[in-house]
Amino acid sequence: MNDWQPTTCMRCAVGCGHLQRGADDGYGVSEARGNPAHPASNGLKCQRGIQETVNPGGERLTEPLVRRGGTLQPTDWDTALGIVAARFIEALSNSGDTIAVLGSGQQTNEAAYALGKLARGGFGTPYYDANTTLCMASAVTAYFQAFGSDAPPPTYEDIPKADTHLLWGANPAAAHPVLYHWITNSASQEGGQLLVVDPVESETASDADLHIQPEPGTDLALARAVLACCIDRDAIATEFVDTNTTGFERMVDSLPDIETAATQAGVSLADIETIADALTAPTLVYWGMGVNQSVQGTATARALIDLCLATGNLGPGSGPFSLTGQANSMGARVCSSKGTWPGQREFTETENRKRVAGMWDVPLSRLPESPGPGFVGIVDDLARGEIDVCWTVATNPAAGMPDASYVRTVLEDSFLVAQDAFYSDTVACADVVLPAATWGESEGTVINMERRVSRLTAAADPPGNTRPDLDIIATIGNRVEPGLFDDPPLDPESVFEEVRELTAGTKADLAGISYGRLADELAVRWPAPDAESEGGYRYYTDGNWSFYTDSGLAGFSTATHSTVPEPVTESYPLTLTTGRCAGVYNTGVRSQESANDGLPTVRMHSLTVGDYLGSFDRGRTVITSRRGSVMVDTQVDDGIPPGIVWIPIHNAAVNELTLPAVDPESDEPNLKQCAVRIGPPSRANTDFDTGSASVESR
Repeated sequence: MNDWQPTTCMRCAVGCGHLQRGADDGYGVSEARGNPAHPASNGLKCQRGIQETVNPGGERLTEPLVRRGGTLQPTDWDTALGIVAARFIEALSNSGDTIAVLGSGQQTNEAAYALGKLARGGFGTPYYDANTTLCMASAVTAYFQAFGSDAPPPTYEDIPKADTHLLWGANPAAAHPVLYHWITNSASQEGGQLLVVDPVESETASDADLHIQPEPGTDLALARAVLACCIDRDAIATEFVDTNTTGFERMVDSLPDIETAATQAGVSLADIETIADALTAPTLVYWGMGVNQSVQGTATARALIDLCLATGNLGPGSGPFSLTGQANSMGARVCSSKGTWPGQREFTETENRKRVAGMWDVPLSRLPESPGPGFVGIVDDLARGEIDVCWTVATNPAAGMPDASYVRTVLEDSFLVAQDAFYSDTVACADVVLPAATWGESEGTVINMERRVSRLTAAADPPGNTRPDLDIIATIGNRVEPGLFDDPPLDPESVFEEVRELTAGTKADLAGISYGRLADELAVRWPAPDAESEGGYRYYTDGNWSFYTDSGLAGFSTATHSTVPEPVTESYPLTLTTGRCAGVYNTGVRSQESANDGLPTVRMHSLTVGDYLGSFDRGRTVITSRRGSVMVDTQVDDGIPPGIVWIPIHNAAVNELTLPAVDPESDEPNLKQCAVRIGPPSRANTDFDTGSASVESR
């Protein structure tokens, strides 16, 4: 029997430590359990993480495929890589700006770093992004604007120290069960409380001491109303604000009238006052996709940070804490050269660019001048014919992006290379498919949402002819730019050594974290400039505050709510919003039962159903937005306010409906709100194809 070995769960970004054992026969992980020695989770685990590690569902890709005669057919690696390299070289002969690369928060740090090195240094393309833009870009932008650096200031160690836990636009009971266990334990202590801001009743909201239900897309109005109430009540940490922040007076001058903002958000003044009162105790403010996935996502995240700053809720046991979905979203942000160079080096600063070009031994002039237009902008440029080739790695934009029918059409009309472990809607559009190893089969490191770096280990060989992401990337890179990487197979540790060197002395310093140290300690939080240090609460040392802004102070913001990007009308009188279900993650490709089997099930209030009784046939109806229509089953649920239709994100059909408008500061799309109508099913759409896909397919 194989030995137990430590690894990290890749289901979400909590970063639980697992012990795993490879199968004696065949491939894959035969057993997994929580690792009591792991400092992030101390032996806790969720059953879904274990299930998706040991017995994942989905259709594995086990051999390269090329499109011949309109169908994907098996081929060998030399043929597939030869086609890919030839098309990339052809595109580069015109311009480095004609290749798009779309990565993922599901890759290891080493693979994400290598992909960014190839995209930015080998190709020189500005058209490079990771699907983390679809979920975390607004929080990232807000952190940079307020503090001069990305990542939440608190750590998991602050959760039991807080009295108030304010969860805004997040459902960790479904998405992050282990983290939620810590939150509810703390909130249940004497003096503790759990407040939830969510338009709909969720598993998390059902546990709350108070559930506040704003209209979808109005979170900024509510956050500003709460801050105005705190000021009216003189509940401001004046000494902290005067000493450690800037822009407070401008922020105060920008605040709306409380009653007006409450009306915009559709909440009562009493609820606003309750939140303001709760903030007088040590408070952690958590938020998720309900905040980020909005055209006002950055502004709303800034407003939540403002609440923390103004009330003195920055420091141990308090602070702003964005909740991350994908297991290595933080690693993509630190290592991948997506929005910053490795270590959060500012993208356009000349010295940073020289350092990166020198490290990679590529011409400085090849590095793109800007990070690029974001996921939605890249697809739009593909549609305009400005990009010749698109390469997706561990991501599924054909299902995970808004206005998915348009996205699929664009991808089908492009030369598309899809690199993945599982079959997906994007793979179905591809001209070449490169089968990749998944977790339990790959070596490397990842970074969880509280900045802990930990090892990902391989308990088994990958099935068939699959290869690790890192080796696929390096092989393609060396065919296009000889010598960019060592000859594959690459040693992940040597790649991580390069990451350590390039992040040394930066805001996200990994220099003191080695594979040897991780073998001893299992997980180490950055910044760690040397082998003895580890990051704690950010920006706070020995009772003093210092931020990475030009002034050294944390900054307030001034944005106010305007309107939702797609308000209801007579033709589209209902509001669609989306969320997670317990038991499924993203679109469930690693779940035993695919979320795409059958029709999606929407939740509606009984009054909404009653108003549109003629639109239902045996519990089915058709939801239509300005972009598409989807047949659904219906669950009557009075936890959904009248006039709102709730649909789970886990079925690929949902993004036929959603809106591709983006936050102007973060480029994150407005996936949480759009206008829809419902109508009766017809013979023409009773066989509607819901597809089978995932947002992040590992």
